Amino acid sequence: MIPLLYPAIDLLEGRAVRLHKGDRQSARMYSEDPAAQARAFVQQGAQALHVVDLDAAFGGQRQLDLIGRIVEAAAPAQVQVGGGIRDLGAAEVTLDAGAARVILGTAAVERPALAGTAVARFGEERVGCGIDVKDGRAATRGWTEAEGPTATELAKALAAQGVRWLIVTAVARDGTLEGFDLGLLREVTSAVPEARLIASGGAGELSHLRALASAGLPALAGAIAGTALYEHRFTVREGQAALGASC
Repeated sequence: MIPLLYPAIDLLEGRAVRLHKGDRQSARMYSEDPAAQARAFVQQGAQALHVVDLDAAFGGQRQLDLIGRIVEAAAPAQVQVGGGIRDLGAAEVTLDAGAARVILGTAAVERPALAGTAVARFGEERVGCGIDVKDGRAATRGWTEAEGPTATELAKALAAQGVRWLIVTAVARDGTLEGFDLGLLREVTSAVPEARLIASGGAGELSHLRALASAGLPALAGAIAGTALYEHRFTVREGQAALGASC
């Protein structure tokens, strides 16, 4: 399996932004046209994108029309979408908007069985779950609360429900450009070796991606990069090559 680089597009009030450690007040705007940004990433070689609807994650209105425009602009690249998807209805309309995969976050932490139901209804390739770790616990509600189980406990519970795609984020590293939490990723991989893992949180330079690729994670399926791409620390093609393949 060749890991893919997933450029991140985080949506807040119709714009593409980046947060520091999940803090909404730290939002920095990088594009007023997220669909155009998606098209640019694909033109640079991206084969898949990671989109998060921060408005929905923080309890606001979901941005389905914008997500649809991003999917259209990104074709033929696949787009996985998370943020505020807390029931089957929200998952279904997001998939109907063109998402290749939906990511359950809070819902997966609070109701692992719901993730299993989603997998049964939509298929294991079209449903992923976020394991967002803050202060040693799974974070929920747009990372504003951290009272869930540990990463390994949650990973095992989700795997038991048939979930095969996990997006693992060290919240304390998100947007910091300090590198991935390899210890956390190894813990999750050891707990659920059959899962496909997408690493998130901290990609800041090519050496971080190379370290991830050589970290002994046999189920590594991808890595998410955001701020580093927006700030031109490396290109999509360079990032993909660092993960072990050229676009």
